[in-house]
Amino acid sequence: MQKNIVILISGRGSNMEAIVAAAIPGARIAGVISNRPDAAGLGFAAERGIPTRVVDHKAYADRETFDAALADAIDALVPDLVVLAGFMRVLTDAFVSRYAGRLLNIHPSLLPSFPGLHTHRRALEAGVRVHGTTVHFVTPTLDCGPIVIQAVVPVLPGDDEAALAARVLVQEHRIYPQAVRWFVEGRLSFDAEDRVRVRDELAGPTGWTVPSVEG
Repeated sequence: MQKNIVILISGRGSNMEAIVAAAIPGARIAGVISNRPDAAGLGFAAERGIPTRVVDHKAYADRETFDAALADAIDALVPDLVVLAGFMRVLTDAFVSRYAGRLLNIHPSLLPSFPGLHTHRRALEAGVRVHGTTVHFVTPTLDCGPIVIQAVVPVLPGDDEAALAARVLVQEHRIYPQAVRWFVEGRLSFDAEDRVRVRDELAGPTGWTVPSVEG
């Protein structure tokens, strides 16, 4: 049975594009929703026959009423999984709890390092030798949810924010579809400490996480 995926964006949605392009078996992109009517990713989705919807946050008096309207739009698409792909809104605890265990986000750092904004600048200022990106389940505490998968990139001499961000973005486009695939395949679970476990996960010889050939 196919699983319905609802993707939330605020702009271009390049991670949304990567997930759509992955054509994950068993996944159906049920809709793309944006809080901005001018989000470029809406056009990408519409061109591919994916239903789109705008829930403009400016039309609502506060976060609670916006989140309630957003949840109504999501629930109309009967989601199995909600994916935040550059959705630039802080969500209320009630919203996050509503989709507990089926709300994914990608963050441009190796969490728990550098949660929040300006991650690439802060990584450069800290002098770290590696940086990266993390897919995690969303919890009420910002950027602190259970980690599904991470990818690491080197911080090179002469890097500025733009160069480092571009290198990280390549890895975002690689690991976000993988995380969604694992969810669709039913390979993700939580242990007693609320950490994510991936069934049949392998550790490659370089130490990076890779999927097994057969689920």
